[in-house]
Order: sequence, then structure tokens, then C-alpha cells
Amino acid sequence: MTQLSSNHRPRRGRVFPERQLSPEEKAQRKAEDEVFYQRCRVIFNQVQPELIKDHYDWFIVIEPNSGDYIIDSDETVARQKARDQFGDTLRLMMRINETGTCGRI
Repeated sequence: MTQLSSNHRPRRGRVFPERQLSPEEKAQRKAEDEVFYQRCRVIFNQVQPELIKDHYDWFIVIEPNSGDYIIDSDETVARQKARDQFGDTLRLMMRINETGTCGRI
């Protein structure tokens, strides 16, 4: 019978501690995300009143650099159309309704 080693210490903590973000970098990323969201929200607020009449609860994918958007009733199709048209650029998906959100909070 083999004897177990007694010097085994379990690992604790993060898997990759060297990849942790500093608080400053976390705050910077959060600020960048908020700026991106606000740019998309401006476009959404412009087109939402005209689209809500005929396309209620459809999905809209907004690319804020060009101001273009894609709409479709199916989320998967909207994602694919956006990927085809915009490539790998950063974009935001919302729902065409009063709030722009999906589901309940």
C-alpha cells in the first residue's frame, strides 16, 4: 500500500491571480462601457418612436460608430445579420419597446 504525502496544500484563491484588474482599470472599463451605452441609447431614442408602431418587441442591434442598426423579430437572425453587416465591431442589442430591455427585472 502506498502512503499519501502529508505536504499537499490545497490551492486557494483565483486561478490566475496575475490577471486581476486593478481598481483603476475596472473603473476605466466601467466608464468606457457607460459611454458606449449612452452613444447607442441616443440612436435608440431617435428610432424607437417610429419603429415601436410596427415592430413592437423586435430586436435591434445598434452599431454606434456608423449610426446604423439592424432589426429582426428573431434574436439569432438579428445577431447573424449584424455580424454579416458590421463584422467584429462592438455593438449593442436592445428590444424595441418602451424601455429597450428584455424580460423583467
